Amino acid sequence: MDIERLVILFLVGSLAGFINVMAGGGSTLTLPVLIFMGLNSALANGTNRLAIFIQNIFAIWSFRRQQVHRFRESLKLSFWTLPGAISGAVLAVRISDLWFQRILAMVMIAVVISMLLPGSRYDKEQEEQARKKSWLVYPALFGIGFYGGFIQAGVGFLFMAALYHLLRVNLVYVNMHKVFIVFIYMIPTLLIFIGTGNVDWIMGLSLAAGNAVGAWWSARMAVKGGETVIRWALAAALLIMAGKLLGVSG
Repeated sequence: MDIERLVILFLVGSLAGFINVMAGGGSTLTLPVLIFMGLNSALANGTNRLAIFIQNIFAIWSFRRQQVHRFRESLKLSFWTLPGAISGAVLAVRISDLWFQRILAMVMIAVVISMLLPGSRYDKEQEEQARKKSWLVYPALFGIGFYGGFIQAGVGFLFMAALYHLLRVNLVYVNMHKVFIVFIYMIPTLLIFIGTGNVDWIMGLSLAAGNAVGAWWSARMAVKGGETVIRWALAAALLIMAGKLLGVSG
């Protein structure tokens, strides 16, 4: 394995891990990089999951050291994602490369659009209405679990939207719940990819080392400043990668 590739994977993983914990969408960087390095879609998907699994161990550890955790509640929410995540992973190892890349490209474009839209502000009446609809988080988690098991890229934004808008959870705790939930459903989905031979261990561990570093520091910073610049830079990168996956650019 080329040392330069491993270094690139570590650096990309560091950025992805930071973005994943701070907001979401890091896999929209790592998946295309793995595909451009020659992995087919299922192998890239499984290799990326190894990195995310290790990333979230470090993120959870970092949140715990800062006394930011509600692990019992996180575990309860996690169980709702498991059936969907397992189903999504089974589909992911069976879908063709072409269709996976097309879907991934469209997801990346959707992520870019969602990042550029202004956030909504709630008044007291809207917050009360949101609390009454809190039960909707459970079917939402099932659906998000399916998406996470299938593609994973951009799933952090979906978790943040569901937990913040449906449960009205503080944004710091939204991120804590998010990394814990993904860690739990990543166990069976990663096993599916490992069992079908869809993990490149050398590339995955190099990527994971970077993800772990980025995740640790992102959890330390939680949801502090600097996110706006990252989102704009990520938006530009995603549009370029989406264009390549769709065959728009050379």
